[in-house]
Amino acid sequence: MKATSLIARRYLFSKKKISLVSVLTLISISGVTLGTALLIIVLSVFNGFFDLVKGWMMAQDPDIRIESATGRSLTWDDHHREALAGIPEIQVVSPFVEGKALVALRGGDFKVARIRGVETEAFSRMFELETFFPDGPFDLGISNRRPGVLMSRQKRSRLGLDYGGDLRLTSAESIQRSLTQFSGPRNFTFDVRGTYQLIQPQDDAPMFIEMAAAQRLFNMRGAISGVDLQLADYRQADAVKARLEAALGPDYSVRTWFDLQRALYDVMNLEKWGAYIILMIIVLVAVLNIVGSLTMIVIQKTKDIAMLRSIGFTPADIRAIFLKQGLIIGLIGCGLGGTVGVTLTLLQERFGMVKMFGAESFVIDAYPVVLAYSDLALVLTGSLLLCLIASLYPAKRASQIEIADGLRYE
Repeated sequence: MKATSLIARRYLFSKKKISLVSVLTLISISGVTLGTALLIIVLSVFNGFFDLVKGWMMAQDPDIRIESATGRSLTWDDHHREALAGIPEIQVVSPFVEGKALVALRGGDFKVARIRGVETEAFSRMFELETFFPDGPFDLGISNRRPGVLMSRQKRSRLGLDYGGDLRLTSAESIQRSLTQFSGPRNFTFDVRGTYQLIQPQDDAPMFIEMAAAQRLFNMRGAISGVDLQLADYRQADAVKARLEAALGPDYSVRTWFDLQRALYDVMNLEKWGAYIILMIIVLVAVLNIVGSLTMIVIQKTKDIAMLRSIGFTPADIRAIFLKQGLIIGLIGCGLGGTVGVTLTLLQERFGMVKMFGAESFVIDAYPVVLAYSDLALVLTGSLLLCLIASLYPAKRASQIEIADGLRYE
């Protein structure tokens, strides 16, 4: 062990007596420990909520969505299908038609609803229908000369519709065409076949109908609004997106699962790193104690520093002694804080010890946590770096002590 490391340890942890310096050192270590543990726990909670929300969104969002970049519809021919067939990462291709329509209610009222037409076979391969459509089969086919419609439970309740009842839809295209042809807008009647349950960031859950019925409703005749793609691994979305943009050209908009909910994900990331910056203030307070404790050591050990200089220690050696003191405080604090933070996070992940208030009305009963090793490395590195920065001033002051000044009154 180098002499500078031995001296640094003896200055911090003197066994002779408990002094004010020792108390300040313990306070500094405690502050770093507390701040580091809190940072690990809080960031893990944010990671848990992020993964929870991402799971909800990805359960109902495709891995990649292709739409027109210039209009509301696009043509989808064999050329485009061949382009997708040449990408082995793509497992399911599900075209859709989407638009807004007026829902005719009892009493002559109208409500605007988002309508999505899908191909039943492709849509059922892409999503777990048993999970989101528990009230019955995903039936959109024609029965008694009328196609079916499925809607969210909340929307069916607000519209006052019954299972098996009629639903009349009128599109804006139908209204526009009636104005030019001097006739009433065409209404399309559907059977309410069932409901589904999806968690939406906004109250805009679509009504599902067959794609052919949606094309007639929106007067799209062979055109579609877009194509949803499911990949073998959603983490390949960015790479597949780049290949699709190169193959399809600028007339097509290609968005990944992250792009579809970018605003929500960006807000959650902003909250996470905002909490990181705020909680680092706790570590910063502990770091200020390090400055005070090491400065007091410099004052108390002025004679010792002068003697070390007289026997051959250079200013760089003296500076190293106090930098190592800051490093020791940081290592102990980060080690204890990291151990406490990781242990509590793993216990919460395994046993769910801290319950959420009002959890009986939520989909989970305890705070979700996910320990990310990148966050752990960032917290430990940041805390340790602050400890080293805090020791710079005392180390510089100690290295500037001259032999004559230190021994003047001895």
